[in-house]
Amino acid sequence: MNNLYVNHICSLLSINKWQAEHCIQLLEEGATIPFISRYRKERTGSLDEVQVAEIKHYFTKFLDLDKRKESVLTSIEEQNKLTEELKNEIENCVELQRLEDIYLPFRPKRRTRASIAKEKGLEPLASKIFSFESKSPEKDALQFTGESVKDVQEALSGARDIISEWISEDISVRESLRGQYQKFARIISKPHKDSAASDESKYRNYFEFSGAISNIPAHRVLAILRGEREGELSVKLEVDPEYSLNYIRRSVYKKRGEPTASCSEQIELAIEDSYKRLLHPSVENEALKAAKERADLESIKVFGENLTALLLAAPAGQKRVLALDPGFRTGCKVVCLSAQGELLHNDTIYPHPPVNEKINAIKKISNLVESYKIEIIAIGDGTASRETEAFIKKIPMPKGVQIFSVSEDGASVYSASPVAREEFPDYDVTVRGAVSIGRRVMDPLAELVKIDPKSIGVGQYQHDVDQNLLKEMLDNTVISCVNRVGVNLNTASKHLLSYVSGIGPSLAQNIVDYRKEKGTFKSRMELLKVKRLGDKVFEQCAGFLRIPDAENPLDNTAVHPERYKLVEAMASEMKLSTSALIADESARKSIDIKKYVSADIGLPTLNDIMDELAKPGRDPRKLAQVMEFSPDIHTIDDLKLGMILPGIVTNITNFGAFVDIGIKQDGLVHISQLCDRFVSSPSEVVKLQQVVTVKVVEVDLKRGRIQLSMKNIS
Repeated sequence: MNNLYVNHICSLLSINKWQAEHCIQLLEEGATIPFISRYRKERTGSLDEVQVAEIKHYFTKFLDLDKRKESVLTSIEEQNKLTEELKNEIENCVELQRLEDIYLPFRPKRRTRASIAKEKGLEPLASKIFSFESKSPEKDALQFTGESVKDVQEALSGARDIISEWISEDISVRESLRGQYQKFARIISKPHKDSAASDESKYRNYFEFSGAISNIPAHRVLAILRGEREGELSVKLEVDPEYSLNYIRRSVYKKRGEPTASCSEQIELAIEDSYKRLLHPSVENEALKAAKERADLESIKVFGENLTALLLAAPAGQKRVLALDPGFRTGCKVVCLSAQGELLHNDTIYPHPPVNEKINAIKKISNLVESYKIEIIAIGDGTASRETEAFIKKIPMPKGVQIFSVSEDGASVYSASPVAREEFPDYDVTVRGAVSIGRRVMDPLAELVKIDPKSIGVGQYQHDVDQNLLKEMLDNTVISCVNRVGVNLNTASKHLLSYVSGIGPSLAQNIVDYRKEKGTFKSRMELLKVKRLGDKVFEQCAGFLRIPDAENPLDNTAVHPERYKLVEAMASEMKLSTSALIADESARKSIDIKKYVSADIGLPTLNDIMDELAKPGRDPRKLAQVMEFSPDIHTIDDLKLGMILPGIVTNITNFGAFVDIGIKQDGLVHISQLCDRFVSSPSEVVKLQQVVTVKVVEVDLKRGRIQLSMKNIS
């Protein structure tokens, strides 16, 4: 990558040039984001995952920009209009918008008013007027009348059309207006003339809306643009037109001297036409697009943060689970899972109306809990969830059995997916959905990686944002979480393995096939025997894979195999085995790690190794805890203003947090109601899956909306 791009990345991210260069080199060598940030700290100056991901994003963006530059240069060269100066200007672009501005005058166009005027031979007249050389445009226009131009007015009109297009293609004009619109424009939304504009419309808050485009919240931008797309809203930008016209005048008149009065009149008409007909619609679209891009980035960031919290949610661990997917008419699907998540039994109970087979349901649940030594009962939080939970709690249970309410978001998507069909080819979607609910309690990360993150329901307007950027963020997030936790090489599914640094779906399948054929892995080095898993992939993945019962205890840590000899040297210095060194805290603390600094091993890596030896194989996630809703609340009709209720945060957006209080509808705690101080983001106060206490402040039965507050709760 050339210096131009590297310098731009350094400027954007406020990092040193050598950091960016080394990071790009590693990316070009095929290194992954987790590997670079975890095991190559000396080469990058300890850039974290976010910084490495940003460098990768810009690296990819500039590769695409280079391809566009090649296309633009080829197009202009084919028109025989490529000068050395123009070529240098194109090659020095670091922004796509700037490149497109340069290319605009050369871009092949459909026939325009200007091109028609040029076909009539009016370009010389336009040039004479625009360069202020014309003393009398009317007299000059006479020379251009004839068969294709019937009179002076048509000649002048055509010349102005050409001038208008020249003005609209002027880079300085477009940049000035673009800056003005992005700073001062107001976005206005009203009901579309063909819409019903009902008070029950979800867009009613935007029927008479006006806001500065420079600071409008992301969720409002996305809501307004969705409303426009669905035909409910009419959207436009408003700016001071005289301010815009003055921008254009300054650019047009600069360095051109003083025109005659009649020449100035033609120029003014062309300026006004260029602004109203060409520039305003174009720059308005650009400003709305820029606002949409900013909103996309904010929303995608929120989605990434929420997804991280969900994927890293506390696991219950390897416990025997009875999971229920609740329902009324169709009954509650019941499955029993082993501590390894294997399906042992499935059945259906009908404890609710219209069937009401409560006695039979109690017998079945009691027998299953006893027969399969159940330790956890997991209940999906969808339809009939509270009723099912209340029913289950009335059944006498062995001591220690815990009852969890589990989010069903995405479970139906999983149950109908190829992944689920492959896992359970002989069972229907209801059984698969119940299994997913049960496994989510045991290990949320291992189960949720099988589901498209967009289906999990923890973002804002995820279907409206740039899907390529969203996919990039979600992929990075899932990979980051999987590698942060680490993966058990001998028990992980191929879906979980596929997210491990450097592996991917094909090699993940090869690893699973190897396990089936050869049995469990005894060491990390055995990975090199897996089909098509070579040295480079081993380097990328080995540190993130765990073997709990391996002969070498380092195989169950985040210490990379390339550093095993280093740890063995430390153990030898203390006259201990590696296992003994891990177990002896005082011995580890007595090691002077500075002695082990070398050309390629610095203190960041050495500190990481010592931290890992102190907690080998430890899951960074906390253990799951049971959360109980108010027993008096089952539907929105049970809510009363002022009620104080327990809840759990299910989604975080830029405008607030959604909280499950145990009924079908989640309530919203607006950002202004999160705490007594000002916060710029709800994530400063709450996290996904956090248990909170809320107060009911408004209930809209008609629209099914609940407003909650976390302020002043004693």
